[in-house]
Amino acid sequence: MPSAKVTNYLHLHFIVFVWGFTAILGELISIAAIPLVWYRMVLATVCVWGYLKIRKIPLHVNRQLFGVLALSGVIIALHWIAFFAAIKAANVSIALATLSTGAFFTAILEPIFYKRKLILYELVFGVLVVIGLYVIFEASSEYSTGIVYGLIAAFLSAVFSLINGKIAKKRSSIVISFYELASGAGFVTLYLVAYTFFGETASGFTRTFFELTLMDWGYLLVLAIICTAYAFIGSVHVMRYLSPYTVMLTTNLEPVYGIVLAYLIFGETEKMNTGFYYGAVLILGTVLLNGIFKNAKKIKRPSTS
Repeated sequence: MPSAKVTNYLHLHFIVFVWGFTAILGELISIAAIPLVWYRMVLATVCVWGYLKIRKIPLHVNRQLFGVLALSGVIIALHWIAFFAAIKAANVSIALATLSTGAFFTAILEPIFYKRKLILYELVFGVLVVIGLYVIFEASSEYSTGIVYGLIAAFLSAVFSLINGKIAKKRSSIVISFYELASGAGFVTLYLVAYTFFGETASGFTRTFFELTLMDWGYLLVLAIICTAYAFIGSVHVMRYLSPYTVMLTTNLEPVYGIVLAYLIFGETEKMNTGFYYGAVLILGTVLLNGIFKNAKKIKRPSTS
């Protein structure tokens, strides 16, 4: 039988594959980005709540932590809206390639959040990411709107990760996830209610909002239950057995899985020119190198003390 470490490593790859499939579902689901995120967050909140109840995990958090979780929930909701908007405006490949710049935004914002100096190699990698983005823009200028949405999604993803990094040890990750999903769902709900009464177009809770095809319902359930609730709970489980470095490097394969899946499923609509792939490889390679450098620094640090 394989060891627990090997089993959990394979499990992690499956979870990352599932995350990559999220973008595919974003393309397959016919509704717009905001309704899509509302359904995703509401259904995922119900799933995580059911898991908490079955496991009898208490939900109590103090008022200060709840405020931070609510803010984090709004940020992840906006992140998903921007991500799915990028898919709708361009395609899966563009959305995933630009989303990879989240590591660059994290490197820039981390010194501000944690009050440390900016490291030289992070600046160099940042320049490489900007070059990669420039190559993608030049090669795929017809998708400029989708690229901008993708960059917004990447920036919000970085902010979300940094906030979670500060609060992760204060409460169970599953409880944190529940409040973030619930808060995000509440935020999108308030937006849609406001649009229902004050919007100029039928973009709120109208009758057509709830008239989904059976296919859309099926895809939404997969997105909420497997790609959101299951993937999160599973990722928390494997982190008990694998190093953060292994988790980080494996997670960076999400765009690779997603782009390959998109090409296999959607064919020519996902086929990009050579310039796009040069830019995407430069960004992904830089992200991987950043992880390798950070891990080498962590290994070296104890030996000098």
